[in-house]
Amino acid sequence: MITPPYLKPGDKIGIVAPARKIELSEISFAIEVFESWGLKVELGKNIFKTDRQFAGTEKERADDFQYMIDNPEIKAILCARGGYGSIKMVKHIHFENLIKNPKWIVGYSDITVLHAIINEKLKMKTIHGIMPFNINTENKEDDSVISLKKVLFGNKITYNINGDILNKPGITSGILIGGNLSVLYSLAGTKYEYDYSDKILLIEDLDEYLYHIDRMMMNLKYSGKLQNLKGLIVGGMTEMHDNQVPFGKSAYEIISESVREYNFPVCFNFPVGHQKENRALTFGSKINLTVSLKEAKVLFTD
Repeated sequence: MITPPYLKPGDKIGIVAPARKIELSEISFAIEVFESWGLKVELGKNIFKTDRQFAGTEKERADDFQYMIDNPEIKAILCARGGYGSIKMVKHIHFENLIKNPKWIVGYSDITVLHAIINEKLKMKTIHGIMPFNINTENKEDDSVISLKKVLFGNKITYNINGDILNKPGITSGILIGGNLSVLYSLAGTKYEYDYSDKILLIEDLDEYLYHIDRMMMNLKYSGKLQNLKGLIVGGMTEMHDNQVPFGKSAYEIISESVREYNFPVCFNFPVGHQKENRALTFGSKINLTVSLKEAKVLFTD
């Protein structure tokens, strides 16, 4: 896997909006935070455009992303927010230019599309982490923001978290991939989907019905993706919904049942996703995962 150069004070980063529309007031504080880290910030020229719920047309969003890829002064590209829309603009992007000029791509949720393409097709690492839209005065010193800074500047990270009753104990190692479960599900059968074999998969989700969590896990099972995993990390399953006739299981219980037959370790309640704690992770990196009922440990080894 290609590791893009880590940042140093004085470097310039770009902020683009590949999905939902954004306003300057929603990211202005994040810009101040990045500048306090010694970074220079350049915004995409189309970032505040509007096309229905999107941040401009798919071509305008893609043009901003392409500019940041092609500009050698830009050392990292941060996606302003998620929502929906990244999948609609990727067909316009020449990703191979990232090979000539590697740089970190940062985001989560809808940005899972970009993680999958860059990790799988380019064999390059990316950062699953908090986005400018989510950074505010209340969390600027929280682990979510501080962990992003550490990863961007090349500091090694290790996460030790509390255990969960649903954890499946074990020790494993492998390359970390994943992101938003709904987006991963939407990529199934397309040229953009991950190869799950021998990988450690991370999943998280927001605003889904419980039966649909079950449907997506069944897709992963019956397509053979689960049986070939080395491990599974389950982040936040936030603001889940149920029908009038209850499904009868929580999202975590649904996922636990889906992987019960497999031998790989499973960690639940990892602090990542659409919640207050969303710690930065480098997708495409090799990790050691140690899981028990009392705790879980993630150690990045490259």
